[in-house]
Amino acid sequence: MENCKQPLLSLSTRDQDQDQGQNLTNTSSSAIFIAEVDDIPPITGAVDFFREFSKESKKLWYLAGPAIFTSVCQYSLGAVTQVFAGHVSTIALAAVSVENSVIAGFSFGAMMGMGSALETLCGQAYGAGQLDMLGVYMQRSWVILNATALILMLIYIFAQQLLSLIGQTPSISKAAGTLSIWMIPQLFAYAVNFPIAKFLQAQSKMMVMAIIAASALVLHTLLSWLLMLELGWGLVGAAVVLNASWWFIDLAQMFYIFSGTCGRAWNGFSWKAFHNLWAFVRLSLASAVMLCLEVWYFMALILFAGYLKNAELSVDALSICMNILGWTVMVAIGMNAAISVRVSNELGAAHPRTAKFSLVVAVISSFLIGLVLALILIITKNQYPSLFSNDANVRELVIDLTPLLALCIVINNIQPVLSGVAIGAGWQAAVAYVNIGCYYLFGIPLGLILGYKVDLGVKGIWCGMISGTVLQTLILFGMIYSTNWNKEASIAEKRIRLWGGHTENDADNKK
Repeated sequence: MENCKQPLLSLSTRDQDQDQGQNLTNTSSSAIFIAEVDDIPPITGAVDFFREFSKESKKLWYLAGPAIFTSVCQYSLGAVTQVFAGHVSTIALAAVSVENSVIAGFSFGAMMGMGSALETLCGQAYGAGQLDMLGVYMQRSWVILNATALILMLIYIFAQQLLSLIGQTPSISKAAGTLSIWMIPQLFAYAVNFPIAKFLQAQSKMMVMAIIAASALVLHTLLSWLLMLELGWGLVGAAVVLNASWWFIDLAQMFYIFSGTCGRAWNGFSWKAFHNLWAFVRLSLASAVMLCLEVWYFMALILFAGYLKNAELSVDALSICMNILGWTVMVAIGMNAAISVRVSNELGAAHPRTAKFSLVVAVISSFLIGLVLALILIITKNQYPSLFSNDANVRELVIDLTPLLALCIVINNIQPVLSGVAIGAGWQAAVAYVNIGCYYLFGIPLGLILGYKVDLGVKGIWCGMISGTVLQTLILFGMIYSTNWNKEASIAEKRIRLWGGHTENDADNKK
């Protein structure tokens, strides 16, 4: 890797578009140089590589470990509620399942996607030492996400009609629609939670998030048993506990931040939260589109399986596979958060070589984890389906789908890492277009042709959609391989000044 010493002045077209109409202060100190020596020394052989690989792995897992644990705990809140709902009644189980996967699932994906814009901004500002902007960015995201929640609230209010429209039975639509109205507080909890999570992640404060999430899961389990079963509150109890659990997480995290533990990163509420909102909205929307296109892609897989000749068998088997995939994806989401923080921090600190090497370490680590999980499934393919179903036909189809599931796990342990790099570098809009092309113009049509025209059934649909994921992964690899990381560090420095770093500070000093 060559050392370079050049001004960080070159800009990409996406930043040039944002710069129209913007006046930046031109001073002799505005040209920032990449250091002659980056955070990592030149790597000339295998010994150097493994030494630096070990160092970077420790930094990644310091972030990824608690992030994975937090993701699993939060993912488990809905799963625990479904378990207790199954002991209330079949209609309660169906209502909770539909509300969680369709109504709350849609909102969760959209809000988490919009909140992920902070992974770019907070991470790069933290790396550049602009700590006082982290709290401002979080407040801007609160404004945007709560405004979005007001719009999404209409989906909750009219959930019964929407579910009937897409073919749910009247009884399930009515029960899930009633539950959705009770779940509106959870929607606003999402709007508060995701900006806080990205604010804390950017500062590598993952452990406190893990402790709070674990505490919430324990309380959630106890209260679900008490309200839903012992006191007989049923669906109302499910709503009360889920709302309370998410707001417990939010309030505990806010108490941690407001108590002064984040130093200069939180200086109280500021009117700066309302500055540059449109540019913030654009990045938030790009982030939401990028993530939602991925989430909805796999939701479509089950939807299409429901139209096959043996629909019930296909959906049951596929649901088991998606359940397993969902748990394994928690590992990938943790690594996604870790690499996003590492890349954004290092680009913000003008360390492009370190950002690039961190990516290499994350991809190798995630690939190995995915490979191990896939091998475990292949080895136990004749045993694990019996844990989920007593139906011999369902178990047989799950066994038949296991090789595809194993392949999907390997790919989905690499792909989120690449997406995390895209978020850390601020490429959300570009990746959204890639997702549209690979998933919806290539993967889904190919899956439908293989599933229906070639008559391969659920295997054909899944093969086609995996092909779309593989194509997207290859394109992301190409984008990253061709990236000029020095230019990305320049873009990060420019974004920090443009969106509130030096420019706002200088303006304040002049007053």
